[in-house]
Amino acid sequence: MKFTFRPNDGAFYELFTRAADNHVRGTELLQELALPGVDVQSVSERLTEVEHDSDQITHELYQKINSTFVTPFDREDIYRLGSLLDDVMDHLEAVGSLLYLYGLTKLPALPREMHELVEVLDQQAKLTAEAMPRLKSMKDLEDYWIECNRLENEGDRAYRMLLVRLFSGEYDALTVLKMKEVADELEAACDAFEHVANTVQTIAVKES
Repeated sequence: MKFTFRPNDGAFYELFTRAADNHVRGTELLQELALPGVDVQSVSERLTEVEHDSDQITHELYQKINSTFVTPFDREDIYRLGSLLDDVMDHLEAVGSLLYLYGLTKLPALPREMHELVEVLDQQAKLTAEAMPRLKSMKDLEDYWIECNRLENEGDRAYRMLLVRLFSGEYDALTVLKMKEVADELEAACDAFEHVANTVQTIAVKES
């Protein structure tokens, strides 16, 4: 039997879970952009609100770390996981902002591959939100990081096919530049989810 002197402070796990729940809210908002007649400004503004809430959660997490003498697992890993969860939300918010500011939703339709990337992100967000509460027991996490990495590979494929479409001559040069920036943020969000999963794997291995 493994013995530990680390406390099992539920506040850290609650903050991780709240941050991950915001990812689900973020990807659901991005999915609204595929709906006909969507109010893009409203979606962008709500994404910004969720991102601000995530910033507050990260701030609370850092305060909690700094005021806790002995943490549930390595202090550096808590910092890293909190920072990576915040990175995900930053990329999701950037997607909504760029689509609105660049006026890309005024196109007849966004590329199919862009919606495929958002769908991948939604699956990664839900997986992550389900996994965060399990950090407390460090059990049943392996399927999470394996699937999250598989989804990241799927997102990479969608990203490459999106680039092929963007440079096929279907769009004018300025639109290509705008959509390439959005595509990069989508791909960065997929990568950021993978980084969260890899960090959870590292923590689980250390604590096993």
